Parts: sequence; structure tokens; C-alpha cells
Amino acid sequence: MLQRVATCLAGLWCGVLIGVGLIGAPAGFAVAPSEIAGRSAARMFAIEAHASLAVAVVLLIVLRQIGARRAQPPGIDANVLLVLGSLFFTITGYFVLHPMMAAARAGEGVLSFGALHGLSAAFFALKAAVVLALAWRLTSSG
Repeated sequence: MLQRVATCLAGLWCGVLIGVGLIGAPAGFAVAPSEIAGRSAARMFAIEAHASLAVAVVLLIVLRQIGARRAQPPGIDANVLLVLGSLFFTITGYFVLHPMMAAARAGEGVLSFGALHGLSAAFFALKAAVVLALAWRLTSSG
């Protein structure tokens, strides 16, 4: 049962990431002026980042319970590493880079908005890849 919960959570999380990154944000820029689309995308990414934190914590708890039921010694396995990687990409990609992007728009900071946006997009893509790998692993290990 817990394995199914973990698999469903990872799959839904991956779907949200793909939906926001490949559908939601690009669609906004296709139909709205850049300023409005940018604010809309920023809001979607803010909601996604906070949801990613919550899902990652829940998955860490569920994965720990799965390990305990299998009588595995406490430790870090590949699935936990993938969740921790997604946390790293979320925290760095959103909670570190987005404030730097706001500062760059105001003419502050060393890096340009474009450079920071590229880094943020790369971190988001890496997070999606890590979560996809997690969902794949959980599906095949059930």
C-alpha cells in the first residue's frame, strides 16, 4: 500500500512539473503580453515550488516507512537520494535564484536576469528529470 502511495505521489508530482513547465508557462506567453504572462508564470512556479517541498517531505516519510517495513537499516537509498536531489533543485532553483532574478530586474546583482532565468530553467528541468527517474524507479520496484 505504501509503495503505491509513493508511486502515485511521484507520478503526480512529475505530471505537475511537466504541466507547469511545458504547458502552463509557455501557454501564458503565447496568449498574453510578456508582463502579464511573466507574473502568471511566476505565480505558477511559486505554487509548484511550495507544493514540491510538501510532496518531497511526504515522500521522504513514506519511503522511510517502506524501508522500515522491509526491515532495511535506516539509511539513504537511491529513491531517497532522488527526493533529496529534487529538494536541492527546488530550493536552489526557486528559493535562491528567484530573489536574485528580482534583484537583477532592479539592476542589482552580478548576473543578468537572462542568465539567472537560464539557470532557473535548467534547475527546473533537472528537478523534473530527477522526479521522473524517481517515479520510474518506484514503478519498477513495486
